Amino acid sequence: MSQTQQTPKTDRPWLIRTYAGHSTATASNALYRANLAKGQTGLSVAFDLPTQTGYDSDHVLARGEVGKVGVPVCHLGDMRTLFDQIPLEQMNTSMTINATAPWLLSLYIAAAEEQGADISKLQGTVQNDLIKEYLSRGTYICPPAPSLKMIGDVAEYCYHNIPKWNPMNICSYHLQEAGATPEQELAFALATAQAVLDELKPRVPAEDFPALVGRISFFVNAGIRFVTEMCKMRAFVDLWDEICQKRYGVEEPKFRRFRYGVQVNSLGLTEQQPENNVYRILIEMLAVTLSKKARARAVQLPAWNEALGLPRPWDQQWSMRMQQILAYETDLLEYGDLFDGNPVVDTKVEALKEGARAELANLESMGGAVASIEYMKSRLVDSNAERLNRIERGETTVVGVNRWIEGEPSPLQTEDGGIMVVDPAVEQEQISRLNSWKSARDTDAVAQSLAALREAAATGKNIMQPSIAAAKAGVTTGEWAEEMRKAYGTYRGPTGVSASVSNQTEGLEDLREAVNSASDKLGRRLKFVVGKPGLDGHSNGAEQIAFRARDCGMDITYDGIRMTPAELVESAQQDKAHVLGLSILSGSHIPLVEETLKRLKDAGLSDLPVIVGGIIPDEDAERLKEMGVSRVFTPKNFQLNAIMGDIVTLAEEST
Repeated sequence: MSQTQQTPKTDRPWLIRTYAGHSTATASNALYRANLAKGQTGLSVAFDLPTQTGYDSDHVLARGEVGKVGVPVCHLGDMRTLFDQIPLEQMNTSMTINATAPWLLSLYIAAAEEQGADISKLQGTVQNDLIKEYLSRGTYICPPAPSLKMIGDVAEYCYHNIPKWNPMNICSYHLQEAGATPEQELAFALATAQAVLDELKPRVPAEDFPALVGRISFFVNAGIRFVTEMCKMRAFVDLWDEICQKRYGVEEPKFRRFRYGVQVNSLGLTEQQPENNVYRILIEMLAVTLSKKARARAVQLPAWNEALGLPRPWDQQWSMRMQQILAYETDLLEYGDLFDGNPVVDTKVEALKEGARAELANLESMGGAVASIEYMKSRLVDSNAERLNRIERGETTVVGVNRWIEGEPSPLQTEDGGIMVVDPAVEQEQISRLNSWKSARDTDAVAQSLAALREAAATGKNIMQPSIAAAKAGVTTGEWAEEMRKAYGTYRGPTGVSASVSNQTEGLEDLREAVNSASDKLGRRLKFVVGKPGLDGHSNGAEQIAFRARDCGMDITYDGIRMTPAELVESAQQDKAHVLGLSILSGSHIPLVEETLKRLKDAGLSDLPVIVGGIIPDEDAERLKEMGVSRVFTPKNFQLNAIMGDIVTLAEEST
């Protein structure tokens, strides 16, 4: 047979995943088993916000959040149900969990042992990256130093007991969602990796450290600028190899390999003409699959309608089919790297590496990633503001948003609104199951296991073994996290929004004059209080609203994420707000706004204009207005200056 007739050797496809979980462990289990039957080759678990932030479903902060953005897991019974009929010894499971990563991994191990699994054969990943949580996602609990210690505890335990498990994903995904440039994404993620490796190095013998380095993985974002994103991934490969070899002396090439999973960019998905998102997702997937040198080891794609709400099973299936067609129908996996030696690619990669090295050196001069959290946060807010400014000015084209806006209605948005809606009854049902669990467990065993956990945390011991014992004894997520809060304290991350006006006031002259005029009528500076009630940590929108309002000359109050309605009403009262703005992206807008409005009425502030922003379906927007909300803004309201004008009008009308 001639060389041309030989069947080419085909690479193995990447792990095909969908990020999924909602409502209850039972409903999520059915979804997982259905997706696996459709050809999914790994699981990617989405947990709800109470689980991510260490609260049980009956906690006051969990109100309205249970089962909304993921599955609630309060105890071993929930984890057992979540993976019912799914053999964990044979599964590769990614869990997007950070502050409570030691606990959820403990529950996973306990559930696997109940199945009779050999723990040493478990494969998967816990995200476990707390540093990016302070910068972008907001599901942190404890301060940076003890959080870094817990990351180390997980990595050390996994190295000795679950050698095929990835103990953390250094996660640059949310950095891009928060506005990071490619150079910032590279530098901030690699600085985080260095902080983690510096923590891990003293924990194992020197000869074992390279193998431990080899278990660290990354979770990245791929945006729409296809060439730049592909080059960014090649830059990641080179820079990680360089850091492992030069900074840490890792000589074995396989331990320096840049191992990463990816979800393509949800930030760029549009509420307007949402069917266009299918093309965006495909193009973004190509950036992390075409280059063999920098190909993802696992890919999960959002659904076309995630800018509208929770995708349905069919929507997730459609994204899964996209991966399968590329992996199995095309000839991509039959060839070597398509870009080696390409001068355009090489030049771009070198430019990205140069920019990232400069930023890394800057962070190093400040003392590394942990010491630079406030600086990195402010830079992300600035970069995101610049990105939005370019879209508003039309310098960046977003099809269907700021160009070619006219179009036909999407037939994909059917009578169900094109999304899945979580039944509000789920929350009370979950609380009932939680109460039943607590009443049936051995209270003495729970108390003993919590005491052992408390002792380990207080004395600096590795918390994994006592956490696993606590999982088996029936301890709940909230109880575990409360011990961590008692031992290490809680933390409020920087907002990135300073009180000083930025240098981005060009084009705001008319608005600044309008604010001045309104302030004169009001008798003092127009006061705008921005708040994020509930557990939603996606603060990008709130930050940009506060950022622009400040630059327009308003007196702003923005205290960051995770405020209760009571705290926000108190802030509005003390600061004598003229307008109160609420940002909620977790789907819990109805109960949280309802409670806020009731508290405003009780405080004698019924006339205070309230505006709400978030991923809010049209029917919910109408309901909010009927409840008394003055304005509702969704992602399609991308013109921040128009929102500023509405705030000025509302403030004047309220006098």
